[in-house]
Amino acid sequence: MTEWFYPAGSTADADWDISLGAADSSVTVPGWQYTGLKVATLAAGGSVHLPAAAEERIVVPLSGRFTVDVAGSAYSLSGRYSVFTGPTDVLYSGTQSAVTISSYEGGRVAIATAPAANSYPTRLIPAEDIPVELRGAGNCSRQVHNFGTPAALEADRFIVCEVLTPSGNWSSYPPHKHDQEREGETSLEEIYYFETRVSPGGGAPATADAIGYQRVYASDERPINVTTEVRTGDVVLVPYGWHGPAMAAPGYDLYYLNVMAGPGPYRDWLITDDPRHGWVRQGWEGVDVDPRLPFRP
Repeated sequence: MTEWFYPAGSTADADWDISLGAADSSVTVPGWQYTGLKVATLAAGGSVHLPAAAEERIVVPLSGRFTVDVAGSAYSLSGRYSVFTGPTDVLYSGTQSAVTISSYEGGRVAIATAPAANSYPTRLIPAEDIPVELRGAGNCSRQVHNFGTPAALEADRFIVCEVLTPSGNWSSYPPHKHDQEREGETSLEEIYYFETRVSPGGGAPATADAIGYQRVYASDERPINVTTEVRTGDVVLVPYGWHGPAMAAPGYDLYYLNVMAGPGPYRDWLITDDPRHGWVRQGWEGVDVDPRLPFRP
């Protein structure tokens, strides 16, 4: 059976810490068609290059500042100290454009990709313009940066966002799926790229091991069963099935970058809750959002 969990370093390829599903990726996942992810760590003055291809891309600084050249035009991304210090500028490159990413000081950068037939204009989205959503309530509170959703970005195929979950909280919950094209649901592959950290002010020892957990399980006859620890640099692929929760263990904050795309005619995130657990949403009514949100620099 195809492996759906990829620990940090397991998909490294030349300049890339992670290279999954993109047009030039050397890591092939059987049956994976619609989404890709590349992550690079750049030394000061370093750069990475992606040749022109029939895929759309969005450049997401994880830490550090970057300059991105798209078909000869340069864009500055002010970036951020870490994924836990708020939104960052992101850049959508459209399709069939060579992309070069460089950093004067060094840093870590992610590129979400999706095969695409229709091209849309290159667009720089400043951090201050990114919609920040506080979703859920109580211990199901999380923070979502919706920079690559249909309401925020004109694109062909993919839907991209990032989610931050305070220690002890559950996100991607209740468990849900988007693996059928039908009324009220769209079929979307999904990539989860994770980062973790020790929560500030907790008095953790130097030996602390920042972990989270991810769950994916079958929604029909197609087998899938993932229950795994996740740490910085780990990836979980969701081809189908119920997925959630993504759990931030007590003492540790959890971040994930989501990349979604599928074969359907509409670019929309329409989901179906696992009917055994969807009732949990009703319990959020009248409950405050976790006061630790939003995450701040």
